[in-house]
Amino acid sequence: MSRVVYLDYNAGAPARPEVVVAVAGALAEAGNPSSIHGPGRAARQRIETARAQVAALVGAAPEGVVFTSGGTEANAQILAGSGRARVIVSAVEHPSVLDAVPTAERITVDGDGVIDLAALERLLAADRRPALVSVMLANNETGVIQPVAEAAAIARAHGALFHSDVAQAVGRIPVSLAALGADFLSVSAHKMGGPAGVGALVMADGAFTVAPILLGGGQERRRRAGTENLCGIAGFGVAATLAGDELHDGDTISAPGRLRDRLERQALELVPEAVVIAAGAARLPNTCCLALPGVASQTQVMALDLAGVAVSAGAACSSGKVAESRVLAAMGLDPVLRGSAIRVSLGWASRAEDVDVFLAAWAGLARRKGFKVSGAVAAA
Repeated sequence: MSRVVYLDYNAGAPARPEVVVAVAGALAEAGNPSSIHGPGRAARQRIETARAQVAALVGAAPEGVVFTSGGTEANAQILAGSGRARVIVSAVEHPSVLDAVPTAERITVDGDGVIDLAALERLLAADRRPALVSVMLANNETGVIQPVAEAAAIARAHGALFHSDVAQAVGRIPVSLAALGADFLSVSAHKMGGPAGVGALVMADGAFTVAPILLGGGQERRRRAGTENLCGIAGFGVAATLAGDELHDGDTISAPGRLRDRLERQALELVPEAVVIAAGAARLPNTCCLALPGVASQTQVMALDLAGVAVSAGAACSSGKVAESRVLAAMGLDPVLRGSAIRVSLGWASRAEDVDVFLAAWAGLARRKGFKVSGAVAAA
């Protein structure tokens, strides 16, 4: 069987080999991290090492890292536990934010999906009640990078707390808790090649108290009850270190960007009617939201899957269905266009030939659907 071309890193990156080794090593050893005997202390040491590794990736103090079951739980904890009377979120947040507080006030976005900072200012000025503002750093569907530092400064000027879901950004662009001016960050391991099912809520030094949403134990300094996922956390720490190292290696971290740029350039050369959504905005270097007008997103995803290419449409957390994208709708895109968009996302194991296979399969589908396809897929 031929190799599957995996281009869905924003849904979850393949586990890095070093992560697999770390997980297996933790799995092979007994010991509850809350136990005081030798095996328990060894397990605790694994967790504290990983805590320091995750903290280093985002420039935080290890004491501010609370391990969770993933980015979704981290988002839920801050949204439910901030103690603030108002919650304000961007209109293009991940479903784990939008669905956690359906009554939250929404910050509008422009046609590229970038938040309207003036709209945030107006919302905060209109109501003086204590607020929590949540704006993601990079969008999971389009890759668009938000002006988080500016938004955090506005929030701070109005006495609001500021949270950012940085799950898609960590390991792809530099992320600094202090530089962003955020009080809280949400991080997920499996976006950077770590294990699925583990994440963290990161709090600024001297952070405000966040009420736990899981009760019944003293773990994580009484901020998240339940025996820690030792194996997942060990792998998370290794993934964080590898991602941080790559951020300091310009050639390594820029590779997905070079592949993404070539993919977009050749896609538009092959099918001039195609549209790269938010092409003019600052975006993650690994993400392309590509529309083939009039060809349903689900049709494209299925056709590419049959050709051995894995991409997605919308948020992967809506698994089992391909519903209309709330992100693209909030951007005001034409219904035909937003119903025809797929997401192609690359990462640490992506290769030039993966782009070639995708382009050949995608252009072949476009030709079958009546589009004029120009030329052939160029070599890397």
